[in-house]
Amino acid sequence: MSGRITALEPQVKHAQRFNLYVDDQFAFGVSALIAARLRVGQTLSNDELAKIAREENFETAREKALRFLEPRPRSASEVRQHLIKKKIAAEVIDQVIARLTDAGLLDDTAFAKYWVENREQFKPRAARALRFELKRKGLGNAEIAEAVGEIDESESAYRAARARAPRWHSLERREFSDKLTAFLVRRGFGYSVAKDAAQRAWDDLHATDSEVETPH
Repeated sequence: MSGRITALEPQVKHAQRFNLYVDDQFAFGVSALIAARLRVGQTLSNDELAKIAREENFETAREKALRFLEPRPRSASEVRQHLIKKKIAAEVIDQVIARLTDAGLLDDTAFAKYWVENREQFKPRAARALRFELKRKGLGNAEIAEAVGEIDESESAYRAARARAPRWHSLERREFSDKLTAFLVRRGFGYSVAKDAAQRAWDDLHATDSEVETPH
C-alpha cells in the first residue's frame, strides 16, 4: 500500500512546521527540515510514511530537549524526566539522550562540577547537602564524588556566613551567632563548622566597623 502527498501546508501558529496531507487526509505535522525533502504529488509507501513519522517524533523530542537545555546545563536524568512529562515515547527519549550525549550537550560529570561551582559561588552549602541535591538530579556516585570531593567545608561555611551576616549587623553578638549558626546548619553544615564560621563572620563584620570608626 502507498499514499500520495496531496498538500504540505504551513501551520498557522508555528512557522517552521507543516501539516502533511496524504490522499487528502491529514497525516501528521512535520518540521521544515523534513518538509523540505517532500513534495506534493510524491508517492510514499507505508514504510516510508512510518519512517518519516519516526524522524518527526525524534526531531520534536530533540527540540524539546534543546529548549530545556537553553537556560542552564542539565543532567541526563533531568532531560529524561522532562521528556517523560511531555509524553515522549521511551525509545525516542533514549535516542535523544544518546544523540545529545554524543554531541557533548549532555555530560553528567561536567554537570556535577557546574552545579557545585555554581553553588560555591552563589549559595555555598555543605558537601552532604550538595550530594543530596546531585543525587536527586540523577547523578551517579562517581560523578558526585568527583565534583564534591575537594570542597573545603570550613571555607564554604565562612563564605555563606559572610554573605548572610550584613542583614543581622545590628544584633547583639549572641543573637547574631545563634541566627547565623542555625542558618548554616540548615545549609547542611555541621554545628561546630557553622559556629566557627559565624564567629569569623562576626569578627570580620565588626572589625570593619572599627576601621570605619577609627580616626586618622
